[in-house]
Amino acid sequence: MSNLDWNNLGFEYIKTDFRFVAHYKDGAWSAGSLVEDNQLSLHEASPALHYAQQCFEGLKAYRCQDNSINLFRPEENAKRLQQSCQRLLMPSVPVDLFVHACTQVVKANTKWVGPYGSGATLYVRPLVLGVGAGLGLRPASEFLFLVFCAPVGPYFHGGVRPANFIVSEFDRAAPNGTGAAKVGGNYAGSLLPAKLAKEQGFSDCVYLDPATHTKIEEVGAANFFAISKKSGAFVTPSSPSILPSITRISLVHLAKEKLGLEVVEGDIFINSLHEYSEAGVCGTAAVIVPVGGISYQGNLHVFSQEKAGPITQKLYDTLVGMQFGDLEAPQGWITKVS
Repeated sequence: MSNLDWNNLGFEYIKTDFRFVAHYKDGAWSAGSLVEDNQLSLHEASPALHYAQQCFEGLKAYRCQDNSINLFRPEENAKRLQQSCQRLLMPSVPVDLFVHACTQVVKANTKWVGPYGSGATLYVRPLVLGVGAGLGLRPASEFLFLVFCAPVGPYFHGGVRPANFIVSEFDRAAPNGTGAAKVGGNYAGSLLPAKLAKEQGFSDCVYLDPATHTKIEEVGAANFFAISKKSGAFVTPSSPSILPSITRISLVHLAKEKLGLEVVEGDIFINSLHEYSEAGVCGTAAVIVPVGGISYQGNLHVFSQEKAGPITQKLYDTLVGMQFGDLEAPQGWITKVS
């Protein structure tokens, strides 16, 4: 195992030993292979550089107590990457190629998977780039599919702590834009709103729906959920401009099947926060961040500044337990890397 301070890792790039590269040309993907070089050579006119014809994914590998390694629902990431590719007129990466590439990268870099109990994981980053000479605004003729990885620490050091957020005046995505695709341009546009939020002392910003600015859609780069005071239901926004999070769809299942909660996928109005007892944001990096409070039009609505709500904590413990192999996961959720 690599000689890292596993208990104090952040979320930063650390070069590992191998990455996977496949090339699309003449209508087909190559078989791909593992390489050691972490530098790419791209044509200066590659559409990925000029017209943002690129998309990516993010998933993690987890070290279990028996020293085996889990990948969590990689097929779902593969399907989402396909949807992103289709939106940008890029060739879809077959699910089996995606899972094979991720598995091979983790297997070749097992020494970079954090030890069980440290909270550290191996973050896996697949991406697709439009490459080759293409000065005009049109799809690339060639593409690269890459998968690299880096060891990362737990998002929380010292437990799951609530965070405060502020509603942004910026839109994350257009009503019929690329919000549901995991494309780099969406994230580039979020840098300024996030910077402004942090300058005001908040962890990140809340994005409202771009059409009416009345409903919560996403928080930073994560999906949102809340627990209804009246019914105890797990409520999460539904919109064509929200990125469908793998963590969120997993929590929807767990809330219903494990916790016995009613699940509602619908509108959460920013003026109705008082109707909810708990709130959280979810994604691959943080799993779940409890929402301590949301600032809107100068007023901070507080859920809890001390600790995660009981349902949020239970969902976190259940999901993390499955990812690290301590709890049995639903069939098909775990891919073992041998």
